Amino acid sequence: MIREFSSIFSWYPKFMYISIEGVIGVGKTTLARLLQENFQAELLLEVFEENPFLTKFYEDRARYAFQTQIFFLLSRYHQQNRSVPEVLARGKNLITDYTFAKDALFARINLEGDELDMYYNVHDALAEKIPRPDLVVYLSADTKILMERIAMRDRPYERNMEETYIDTLNQAYEDFFDKYFQGVPVLRVDTNSLNIVSSAEDRGFVEQQIRTRLTELPRQTRMTLEVPKSS
Repeated sequence: MIREFSSIFSWYPKFMYISIEGVIGVGKTTLARLLQENFQAELLLEVFEENPFLTKFYEDRARYAFQTQIFFLLSRYHQQNRSVPEVLARGKNLITDYTFAKDALFARINLEGDELDMYYNVHDALAEKIPRPDLVVYLSADTKILMERIAMRDRPYERNMEETYIDTLNQAYEDFFDKYFQGVPVLRVDTNSLNIVSSAEDRGFVEQQIRTRLTELPRQTRMTLEVPKSS
């Protein structure tokens, strides 16, 4: 399915909308928080602890996948549909730790058949109303590194997370950013050897890459977005 959309980019250093993306445990929220002050940005973080199905999903993904996915979809829609236009209308920089588009990636992995078809019908209707970011920062890491970071933060509902699931997600993200964001500005950052939490040098390295990429964005562009619906 091909979609076209127009996006007016404010010339840097005016206000920009930046999304940090990547697999579970890669450091999206950490980086978003650390960049907030230096970019004088509003911060919009994904709310996932409130999903009542999440713990059960990691224990039995097949049984609780649809409920978990639909809850996330509607929650992310309400959050972004309300907050993103409000912040941008006030002329503020905005940093988020997720994109609305990535929700479909998880659906492709976790759902199938009629449930997946129903999910897509709802997702497509909602996605048309969500503003897209001016720049997506895609953080990547090897699966082994991701599992170490997940274990280190020790969230209760992630303790039963299987490495095979994270590896599947990791591969899906690579495919997602190769195919989905065609024509959309994406900055890829390999975080395997970076310690964003404790190293000011590493944080400065990532920040400088973002600032450099922002200066390269055109004032106005028309982009074609291809949304793959099958693995």
